[in-house]
Amino acid sequence: MVLKSSYESVAHIAQNAADKVFAFQPALSVPSDFSKHFDKPTTIRNGNDGFAQIVEYATANPSSTIAVSVSLNELFNAISLLPKLAGSSTVIHIDTSSSSTPDYGKIAALRHLGFAFLQSFGAADSQSVAFASYLVAKSAAQPVFHFFYPTDSAPTSPISAQSIRDALTSFSATEEPVVLAEAVEEALKYTIVKPFEYIGPKNPTAAIVLFASSVEPFLQAVSQASSADSYKSIGIVLIHAYRPWSSANLLSVLPASVKKLALVEQLSRRITAWSPLVQDFVSDLTNSTPSSTPPQIVPFQLGEVTLDNVRSALKAIAANLSAASPVNNLFIGVKPEAAPSTETNPEAQKAAKTLESAYTKVLHQIFEDQIDILNSGDKPTTGFENTPEYGYGAFLATAEKKTQLAHQAEEAVKSNDFVSGSKSNLVKHLSSWVLESRAFTSVQKAKQANEQTKKLLDLLHASASSKTASDLLKSEALFPLKSSWIIGSDAWSYDLGNSGVHHVISSGKNLNMLIIDSQPYSEVVANISSLRKKDVGLYAMNFGNVYVASVAVYSSYTQLLQALLEAEAFDGPSVVLAYLPYSTETDSPVTVLQETKRAVDSGYWPLYRYNPNLETESFKLDSSRIKKNLKDFLDRENHLTLLSQRNPTFAKTLSESYGTEVRNQQKHRAKAALHSLLEGLSGPPLTVLFASDGGNAENLAKKLARRAKGRGVKSVVMAMDDYPVEDLSSEENLILITSTAGQGELPQNGRNFWEAIKGSTDLDLATVKYSVFGLGDSQYWPRKQDKHYYNKPSKDLFNKLQLLGASELVPLGQGDDQDPDGYQQGYNAWEPLVWTALGVDNVAAADEPPPITNEDMKAGSDFLRGTIAEALKDESTGAISAVDQQLTKFHGIYMQDDRDIRDERKASGLEPAYSFMVRVRLPGCVSTPEQWLKMDELADAYGNHTMKITTRGTFQLHGVIKKLLKPAIRGMNSALLDTVAACGDVDRNVVAAALPNNKKIHDEVVKYSYLISEHLLPQTTAYYEIWLEGADDLDQAGYTETFQSRPDGPKKKKVLISESTLVDQEPLYGPLYLPRKFKINIAVPPYNDVDVFAHDIGLIAIVEDNELVGFNVYAGGGMGTTHNNKKTYPRMGSIQGFVTKDKIIDACEKIMLVQRDHGDRKNRKHARLKYTIDDMGNDVFRSKVEERLGYSFEPERPYHFESNTDQFGWVTDETGMHHFTTFVENGRVEDTPELQFKAGFRELATLMKGTGAEFRLTANQHILVSNVSDELLPSVKEVMAKYKLDNTAFSGLRLSSAACVAFPTCGLAMAESERYLPRLITKLEEALEEYGLRHDSIVMRMTGCPNGCARPWMAEIACVGKAFGAYNLMLGGGHRGERINKLYRSSLKEDEILAELKPMFKRWSLERHEGEPFGDWVIRAGIIAATREGKDFWENVAEE
Repeated sequence: MVLKSSYESVAHIAQNAADKVFAFQPALSVPSDFSKHFDKPTTIRNGNDGFAQIVEYATANPSSTIAVSVSLNELFNAISLLPKLAGSSTVIHIDTSSSSTPDYGKIAALRHLGFAFLQSFGAADSQSVAFASYLVAKSAAQPVFHFFYPTDSAPTSPISAQSIRDALTSFSATEEPVVLAEAVEEALKYTIVKPFEYIGPKNPTAAIVLFASSVEPFLQAVSQASSADSYKSIGIVLIHAYRPWSSANLLSVLPASVKKLALVEQLSRRITAWSPLVQDFVSDLTNSTPSSTPPQIVPFQLGEVTLDNVRSALKAIAANLSAASPVNNLFIGVKPEAAPSTETNPEAQKAAKTLESAYTKVLHQIFEDQIDILNSGDKPTTGFENTPEYGYGAFLATAEKKTQLAHQAEEAVKSNDFVSGSKSNLVKHLSSWVLESRAFTSVQKAKQANEQTKKLLDLLHASASSKTASDLLKSEALFPLKSSWIIGSDAWSYDLGNSGVHHVISSGKNLNMLIIDSQPYSEVVANISSLRKKDVGLYAMNFGNVYVASVAVYSSYTQLLQALLEAEAFDGPSVVLAYLPYSTETDSPVTVLQETKRAVDSGYWPLYRYNPNLETESFKLDSSRIKKNLKDFLDRENHLTLLSQRNPTFAKTLSESYGTEVRNQQKHRAKAALHSLLEGLSGPPLTVLFASDGGNAENLAKKLARRAKGRGVKSVVMAMDDYPVEDLSSEENLILITSTAGQGELPQNGRNFWEAIKGSTDLDLATVKYSVFGLGDSQYWPRKQDKHYYNKPSKDLFNKLQLLGASELVPLGQGDDQDPDGYQQGYNAWEPLVWTALGVDNVAAADEPPPITNEDMKAGSDFLRGTIAEALKDESTGAISAVDQQLTKFHGIYMQDDRDIRDERKASGLEPAYSFMVRVRLPGCVSTPEQWLKMDELADAYGNHTMKITTRGTFQLHGVIKKLLKPAIRGMNSALLDTVAACGDVDRNVVAAALPNNKKIHDEVVKYSYLISEHLLPQTTAYYEIWLEGADDLDQAGYTETFQSRPDGPKKKKVLISESTLVDQEPLYGPLYLPRKFKINIAVPPYNDVDVFAHDIGLIAIVEDNELVGFNVYAGGGMGTTHNNKKTYPRMGSIQGFVTKDKIIDACEKIMLVQRDHGDRKNRKHARLKYTIDDMGNDVFRSKVEERLGYSFEPERPYHFESNTDQFGWVTDETGMHHFTTFVENGRVEDTPELQFKAGFRELATLMKGTGAEFRLTANQHILVSNVSDELLPSVKEVMAKYKLDNTAFSGLRLSSAACVAFPTCGLAMAESERYLPRLITKLEEALEEYGLRHDSIVMRMTGCPNGCARPWMAEIACVGKAFGAYNLMLGGGHRGERINKLYRSSLKEDEILAELKPMFKRWSLERHEGEPFGDWVIRAGIIAATREGKDFWENVAEE
């Protein structure tokens, strides 16, 4: 090993000498030349007041040796904090190469700190001086500044790690630290480094002392000097020890022949008459007694010197030295261009600018070219890093120029010296501009004025022959009226930036500040330096005349737009605090989104707007989920005045300690309350703790506790994370029950418990008896290397409790989903052992009622009412009961919680962030523009500002909190959209093909979709009573009348069965409805865009001579499975036969009724129609349907499918109407900084109102803009181009992809899906491009679990979530939706997925037949076996 650079040398020493390493970087994602040599240094982004963090670490760890790598500019900016490092063993390595000509004046400015300053040159020298620096720091217990300018030099061998450690041990201060000067002297001797080093001729007449970076050119030129060179008798002195300074040491290395001494310093500007080096030399010389007369000193100021101009510089020095009266402070070299000091790392700049552009893009999108970002990086005088002082100065300078221009314009009007043809018009516009410029406050109010300004400039150019006009045009850029902004980072929130922020907000000037905070919430507590960050928002509001907003682009885009518009319109200072959390600049959008959600929903980053000009509601809180908690959140930090007064007080960032304390108190109180209830029981005590994600382990634990009480045992049961771990040692009998999550991990509500006991060394469980029961699936991990994950949490818990001294109550029990009775089989054998061990096996226990099933819930629901109405009024929780959660599905509603912030809320003593998903019933998948606009409105008013287009061709809203459910659903119904039967054990939304090229057939299949849906709609009036009956405070005009007058949809009136008795009746469903969900889809060949074979009923429209004659009927398709449970499988529908269109409604009804009466109501995993048909046999099933019909199905009619993807782009149908299929990735309609799809569709819908145009939602999650007339077409195209809705230039893989929602809201998700698939596709596209496959369609789908919402089993490639970050890779589905795929590999991470698929793509490109789809090729190539039917799904799985 050799060290090839100064960086490697410095890093090598630091790695072996320092206990803690801090590395400053221009961007966190781009390692510096120093930090890249370490595994995990503590990286600090430049500008973020990093020395505050270092000071705090040094204070907390006084015996630690600290290494810091930093640029000269960053070090200089921390000058106020550096004295606080006194007394610490800190070595600061300073890279002076932040610009081509470093300003050594900044080093000199720090020289009076009282620390040691050492300098090195080249790899070998840097190693020795760095070594000496740590020896000084250890022996003197004082900081050492080691500065170096990296240059090309010969490599050197590294000092051994043992030698470094031995030296540090011998140099370490024992009782009293060594005096700094002595420590430096001893360390330099030990490392054989001279304080000053002379290089040059033996008998020089003069010498140059270099305090500069340009050492190499001087040394090379002096060594190569010829007898003809005027500088042949000049030598060079290098400074190794700059502090403590010793003139005597300097003189001691000079040959006696030296008569003149040039002190050459690289200074950007000279502040005093005598330079720092001159002052040091003379001052120290005065305090000592030199042995001989010192040489005459001549100071020089050095600019940029390279090999190209060094000889000229030496000649100038030699000439000045030989002059009778040398010129002091003569400038030598090339003056560097006037530019601010910046960190010149293009990669870092690009990474950081790309990520922060999220907000600047929004600014430019709103205000276009009418915004002036004064400190934008593209301005010639602005560096990558800047300060608010710079921005404020730029604002004042610009304002002064505009004032001068207005005065100049006034004089021009008076002189009237313009070309005669346009004179009067020009004077008129110029006079108007002067008035507008002086009255200007906002570009929103100056749109007309700026239009006039364009005309004014045209007139001036036309009169350019006039001197007056020509002079005015010199300031042409100042004429447009623009909004002034400065943009900074959270570095402005620290002490160093706060003074500049203060200047802006106290100025009263109309200047807008956008401050982007990038610190992730997850790092706030861990980073002690974060507590020093000031809350600029609260500070600014204290002034009472400043607009303030707190925003987060990845939380509420709408609120961001509102804030930016309000800030710009405010006449005075405005501060917009913008959240964009990232650990490195290359963080994925998913990570940024998750961190944003955690911060906003936990209360760390509240969203608000404060406008002091508003007399009422000057403060508006926009964080809907924390409205009830924000008062407490503010009160804890004495911020209550924020809501009660106009002028809130200033305070620091919040701490999390309060929430942790509350949580602990809750745990103890809950446990004490349970114990008090058990005093009446006489049996032994038993504590049962569970960890459960899906509910099975929780149900077992509660069952065990109930049965224990029935035997007289004092049992308590709770989640592991709800239990105070410090009480474990006081338990007598303890049982833990856990399921298995992820890659053999504990479920979420047991992880904190496990972390607490896993690392514990002080828990003594000698008096505790225990056992553990685990739930797992022995086939879940088919790979041999993964087998140990089976029931791993239970085994880990069992072994750990044993290590802590607990004794076994009964052996470890394990339940296996693969057993005939699933995990219950193992549990039923294990539970009796517990009763025997507790001595209650002979105690007669009362029979326990069977658990409540979904069938029980439906039977007792009073036709789907339950207690939903009462639950909506309960404001004590954001949730509803478990039974109501099942019943609301029939109303199109799923309760969810935000899993991204589940842990944070629990740690703060809060319930999960509950919200609801609301799904619309949209038979035929067609929406009017009016309905679209209503959904758009509701998404903003009550949801999370997005809409999801589902794989059932309808709308979903997410993030609707409980108290807004009713207004949201009433809003939908006001547009004749309802949610009844969109979910639940009923016929759900009937899906129809989009079919843009045949209006006649499309209209007819949509009609039948509607008729089938209405015919199979539940007849209970519960939906109308709960959601629509009567008025509501948030109703808009006409709501009630619309509900009452609607002829179809939710039923309004019960059935009269006697003169005075009204009841609900379900003539088709009965009181128990169906055993499971039921889905119907209609396809129109040649396109299978609805995956017609994947549903309970699949109808294939048979068209003859452009007439719909009937349908081929398939039954028994379905997607849901359980990983590695071979009793579950996806299935394609089986052919029943053909029926004419007039009989199709009857046929659908009778198929559904056979399922109603014969479907499995005991096992919901076996309850779908697919299992009913397989249990019966298709022939038997068909005969039962035909028996109810009273006739037989006709033979199936021929048809042909070409693909199951959407056809993108423009199509004109047979009537001349135009249709465009828009690509909407994974169906998410939202506004982002990059694409404003939601705004674009809103503008389209507004344009399309009343024209007959419509939207069609596809089962592949895309949107058709349909029925566009010739007259409307140009306007539609213009809007689509404006918002990039017409962009279909994506790869065939991306266009053919789909994903379910998964995290953060789906409770079933095991892995990411919607948020991750686009990134995975991007990485696959690189290979597709390389192999010429960019435009080839490959159907790829991703789901977060095996339930199959995105129909992954029908895809050519599917990734099905197995655990977080791990997926089962499925291959071989049919490109036309005609074949189910098969498992290829299990539990693959991203790199493994890419490694498997990329070589296959290459082979496919080379080996495929003409037109052969990927799914067909992998079967022909022998990579995967074909799945012939659903029951064959688990057979012939590829070997691992």
